[in-house]
Order: sequence, then C-alpha cells, then structure tokens
Amino acid sequence: MSTSTDNTNTRQRVVRLVDNDIEKGNGKLESTEIAVTPPVKSPGTESQRRRRDIIAEALYIDEGKEELIKFWDQFMRKGKRKIGVVESLRAFLFSSWLNVFLVCIPIAWVSHFKHWNASATFTLCFFAILPLERLFDYGGEQMAYYLGKDLGDLATVTLNNAVEAALALILLQHCELVLLKSTIIGVVILHLLLVPGASFITGGAQIIQQDLHPHLTQLNHTLLTLGVLSLLLPAAFFAAINTQFSPATGVVAENIITDETRERFLQMSRGLAVLLLVMIYLHDPPGDDDDLASAPLAPEALKEHVARLREQDPEVNQFVCLAVLAVSIGLMAGTAEWMVQSIDFVRQTSKIQTEWFGLILLPIVSFAADGAVASVYFVRRMLRHIFQEPVPPTTLAKGEAIDLSIQFTLFWMPFFVLVGWWTNKPLTLLFDLFEVAALVGSCFIVNYVTADSKTNWAEGMAMVIFYAMIALCAWFYTGQPEIAYLSQCISVAAALANGSAG
Repeated sequence: MSTSTDNTNTRQRVVRLVDNDIEKGNGKLESTEIAVTPPVKSPGTESQRRRRDIIAEALYIDEGKEELIKFWDQFMRKGKRKIGVVESLRAFLFSSWLNVFLVCIPIAWVSHFKHWNASATFTLCFFAILPLERLFDYGGEQMAYYLGKDLGDLATVTLNNAVEAALALILLQHCELVLLKSTIIGVVILHLLLVPGASFITGGAQIIQQDLHPHLTQLNHTLLTLGVLSLLLPAAFFAAINTQFSPATGVVAENIITDETRERFLQMSRGLAVLLLVMIYLHDPPGDDDDLASAPLAPEALKEHVARLREQDPEVNQFVCLAVLAVSIGLMAGTAEWMVQSIDFVRQTSKIQTEWFGLILLPIVSFAADGAVASVYFVRRMLRHIFQEPVPPTTLAKGEAIDLSIQFTLFWMPFFVLVGWWTNKPLTLLFDLFEVAALVGSCFIVNYVTADSKTNWAEGMAMVIFYAMIALCAWFYTGQPEIAYLSQCISVAAALANGSAG
C-alpha cells in the first residue's frame, strides 16, 4: 500500500517531541517525529456500546425500583409487628406530661370567640401551643422508624419549625413586618444558642464531653454562615448608602427613606431568596455513597441510633401518627392566629418594646415545651444520680436545634419573602442592624463551640449566657426607625407623612 493511501485511510497524526537535553556534541536540540495511529474501530464497537448503555440503564432503573421497594417495606414495617390504633393513641396521650395543657386549647378558642380579656387569650394560647409543640417532636421521632434516619430527621426538623413558621405566616398576613423580622431573628438565635446550649448543659452534666458528627458539623458551619451573610449583605448595603454627605454637591444628601429605595431592596431580597432556596436544594450530594451514619468518622452513638431505628418497634402506627400530626397542625394554626390577634393589646398594655417582643417572647413559645421537658429531665437525672444508681450518660450530643436554624434561614426565610411577593407584602431581607449583629455573634460562637465536633457543660453554659446578654440588651432597644419605615405595607411616603413606623 502506498504512503499517500496510508495517510488518507489512517489519518496519521504527527507528534513532534522535543528533547530538552542538549547533546554534548553539537549543542542543538534534537527533534524526533513519531507517527501515531489512532485505534481503528471495529464494525461491532458502536452496537456493543449501545447494548452496554441499554443494560446499564436497565440496571439503574432496577436499582431505583429496588430502593423504592426497600423504602416501602420499611414504611409498612413488612414482617414486623403492627401497631394498633388504640395503642397508638394511648402512646400519644401519655408521651409527655405537657399533654395536661391540651385542655387549654378549647378554653383558648372560647376566649377568642367570646372576646375575653386579650391578655387571658394570649396566655391561654401560649400554654395551648406547648403540648402541640411536644406532639410534633414526638411524632417526628416516631416517623423516623418508618422513614429512616435521614428523612426522619428532616420530618422532625420541619415539624419543630411548624409553630414558628405558622406564627411568621400569620404575622405576614397581618402585615406586621417589623415584628415578623424580629421574630425570624429571634427564632434563629433561640435555636442557635438557648436550645442547644441547654441541651449541652443537661447532656454534659455527667460526662466530660459529648460528640457531634464531624461531617455534619462542617456542613452546618458552611450553611449557617451562608444564611447569616445573606442578611449581612443588605444591612451593609443600606449602611453604605445611608450617608449624611453627598460628594457631588458637598452638602447633606437627600433622604433615602423612599419607595424607590424599598423597591431596590425588594428586588435584591427576592433574588437572594431564590439563591438561598437553590442552596438548600443542592446542599445534599447527588451520589449514592452519602450515608452519614456509615461514614468512617461517624460517632458510635449515631451508628447505634440508626441500628435501633431498624431493629426496635415504634410506639405508634404510621397512619395514626400522620393523622394526629395533621390535626395538631390545624389546631396549632388556629391557636397561633388567635394569639397573634391579641398581640397588639398585650404589647400596648405591657409596654414591651417590639424588638424584645419579637426577639425573645414569641420565639420562646416554641422553646417552652422543650425547655420544660429538659429542665424536668435534668432534675430527675440529678436526683437519680444522688439517691439511686446513676444512669450511664449518653455520648451523642443533641445538636438538632442548629439544624432548625439552618432550615429557617435557608428555606423558611426566603419562602416568606416569596410569599410576601405573591401576596403583595413588601417583606425584604433588610433587617435591623442590632438584630443582624446579634445573629452574626450567635453564628460565630456556635461555629467556635462546635468546631472540634465536641461539646461540654461549659460551652453550653457560654451559649446560654450569650443568649441572656442579647435578651438583656434587646429589652432597652427601641429599634431602627429607618428599617421600620421601609417595612410598612403602605407607601413609604405615606408612612413618613403619618409619622408612624409601627
């Protein structure tokens, strides 16, 4: 075969290799030409590749079906004991001593519809929400037996945020935007400091340190910081443009508290909201090998907990659990609505600042149940340690409350912004500077405490003390008037004319 035919048929590529070593004799660079012939595809290569792709796709579909069947078998508890309806209802009823406050629910509703004293309605609604919050917690723990560890944790976190989310949506509906922003920050700070701090104190009372999952801790640091920075950026932007001097004219700048400024922050906030929702959706790795419980650095207590979910029987039936949770959510939504409607009168008569009311008082509603249970649990363990045989302490720290804060900042907060856009409520991510500073400080101390994936009594106490510092300062804080004027459902010009920022 001729050389030209070979060049045409095989499409030889010439690779020029230059030897960087200079020959001693002539001092020149030596060049070599090597003809490289690409592999020739056989006629059956393409069809074989197509068959392999078809087989791989079929195996992938079969694997997906197998995972679905496995999940359904776990949800239906195939081959295991079925829990009866009466047994499930009894388990719910006796799940916590806080259920004695369930009698406050009908009384609170009667107080609302009979127009009793607003303070009485607010107090009754407050105590009526306590057992409902505890039922959400218990129901989420029971659903973990049917959904598995990951989905079970997601259900528990979402149900624990149900009270705060309902309160926030009701405040948004009533256009209490200033109070809503304070409540959002208060909920996040509560779940960053007070709830995990109290948990670390009670858990670390009998042990030097407790463990957190290293991978989850590192991921939480990133997600939490991102959510906090999404509020820091608008606050910094507003501080940069809120200047008293205009370099163009050399005189005091014109007022920036205008409808145009609010519209600018509305557009900014909606864009940030979409980006935060994208982050919460994409934070989970797409691969199959992402089981955190089987990770090499996973604490042994976490592995034991996952094994216990697979082996032990739940206390309630899955369908009864879903039904009770649905009814509880409906009762909680109505009770929260009556409580919000009584807020104005209580706020006026008690002379409590709006900042403290939103930052501290309203978020405490969600913590009161867990706080009461944790306090009783702590006292009971101490008494048992003194008078009876001590109970072995657990080595796994309870840091799920930090997950609640992350979900609230990356999902619920942007969700509220988009709902406000849809319902024509001008909710922005421009928050009060004091609130943002308190949130940044909370994020810093939480990331610092959990950096080594270990907690102890002293670190929990530091978190609780810092929360008390925020509560003390918020008691004297009257709020930032510029943010209040920009957080009105009427036009900013009308709010300035009326002289009302409340």
